[in-house]
Amino acid sequence: MPREQGRKFIAQNKKARHDYSILDTYEVGLVLTGTEVKSLRQGRASLVDGFAMVEDGEVWLHHVHIPEYTEGTWTNHTPRRKRKVLMHRAEIEKLIGKTKEGGLTLVPLDLYFKDGRAKATLALAKGKKTYDKRQDMAERDSRREMERAFGRYVKGRR
Repeated sequence: MPREQGRKFIAQNKKARHDYSILDTYEVGLVLTGTEVKSLRQGRASLVDGFAMVEDGEVWLHHVHIPEYTEGTWTNHTPRRKRKVLMHRAEIEKLIGKTKEGGLTLVPLDLYFKDGRAKATLALAKGKKTYDKRQDMAERDSRREMERAFGRYVKGRR
């Protein structure tokens, strides 16, 4: 059987881009059990409350919900267990320095399969204040309105 090629997205954390300013992103691997992989292949996961922490020089993903595999037996996994993240040592050292600065956190943006392997995108992020969120929404709305007006102008409508 040929190996899977390309990317297949499983879950995205759309709220993370709204609640945080993304400073840097990292593509990371995950240490998963067999039933977790099978559940992910069914496209079932939730990143809503997820975050990552550096503990004893290792990065761990917390509160990511991967539901139990429906066909699983007593060997099934617990849905919200903490999962080890696979990163290069140099990247982990950089993250330790940046997260100790304060105000920065690691947030998962998405889960996907890349060439048959489960991957995640972790973002080094800073929490936004309420007024920052409102300002971003206002900018997005004005940009959208300008694009609409430009489209109408190009099409010859006023």
